[in-house]
Amino acid sequence: MLVGVPKEVKVHEYRVGMTPASAREVIGHGHKVVVETGAGVGIGASDEHYEAIGATIADTAEEVFASADMIVKVKEPQVGERAMLRDGQILFTYLHLAPDPEQTKDLVDSGAICVAYETVTDAHGGLPLLAPMSQVAGRMSIQAGAHCLEKEQGGAGVLLAGVPGVAPAKVVVIGGGVVGENAAYMAIGVGAEVTVIERNVDTMRALVVRFGGRVKTLYSTALTIEEEVLQADLVIGGVLVPGAKAPKLVTRDLVSRMRAGSVLVDVAIDQGGCFETSKPTTHADPTYVVDDVVHYCVANMPGAVARTSTYALNNVTLPFTLAIADKGVDKALRDDPHLMAGLNVHAGRVTYQAVAEDLGYDFIDPHSVLAA
Repeated sequence: MLVGVPKEVKVHEYRVGMTPASAREVIGHGHKVVVETGAGVGIGASDEHYEAIGATIADTAEEVFASADMIVKVKEPQVGERAMLRDGQILFTYLHLAPDPEQTKDLVDSGAICVAYETVTDAHGGLPLLAPMSQVAGRMSIQAGAHCLEKEQGGAGVLLAGVPGVAPAKVVVIGGGVVGENAAYMAIGVGAEVTVIERNVDTMRALVVRFGGRVKTLYSTALTIEEEVLQADLVIGGVLVPGAKAPKLVTRDLVSRMRAGSVLVDVAIDQGGCFETSKPTTHADPTYVVDDVVHYCVANMPGAVARTSTYALNNVTLPFTLAIADKGVDKALRDDPHLMAGLNVHAGRVTYQAVAEDLGYDFIDPHSVLAA
């Protein structure tokens, strides 16, 4: 199989779908790899690094898309990239389709076979290809929030840790999953007062076991969210419904009643965001203000720490890339129900139920698609 790695084109996205080490593994399995020139620059990997392990360098993305059997990326394909996809071509990347009807339509129309990192599962019910980026984004959310709280950024001028004689900032994390746990880890580390709001009692127990009395956990209700958000200096949104739009847990009215200069960081923005006032932003222009509340809603947060993020992502995607290349996509999907869970679009049909329901498509069971 010929595996293609184009350069990411989303604004300030520096990650790359495959590191030289990953490309070498694929080549070692008897496949070929073509990499767009400059694709790895953001992680310190030059064209020469890829050529040294046997990959071919292409001058343009068009060459990569035209020749490759499988495209391995990081972020969802942008409009120009989607136009280059073709019938039967495999796309393996993050997609986040539920809040993105335009992308979904283009992928359906392309006839490509689209496997989304974020819905691949594991034996424990987790999302192993999403987890490392959720870890990065959760940790980054505290860095970003601390910066936004500075007066020059529109914040209230609050230091997360406080100082002797001045109380630390109050950080409220909505969602105690991977994002929430890592946000709490960072916030506790700098000395903030941390509250995690969560619905799963086992998740709350695990947080208490890990962090002890340094974190307060509260069961998620509308009233709890309202009370805590109104007292918060920094609110982190880390709620996830796999493959579906994120629920809007902080309303526009609630935002209007928050303290001036407080900050919202919406890590769920890839799935539409969990604050009603959220809209996607970029690293080039990361924040905006609604009712004197600073919003940070960058849709590719881990792209800012591209080297760490790329290597963490490749650690978990490589086995699936190899399985698809070695077996062919249909057999790889049939052999692995966890990879099958990643199939979102197959040859013009939507094969992930939450996406179909959110966007009004007929849902086609992926098993029946492959059987046909």
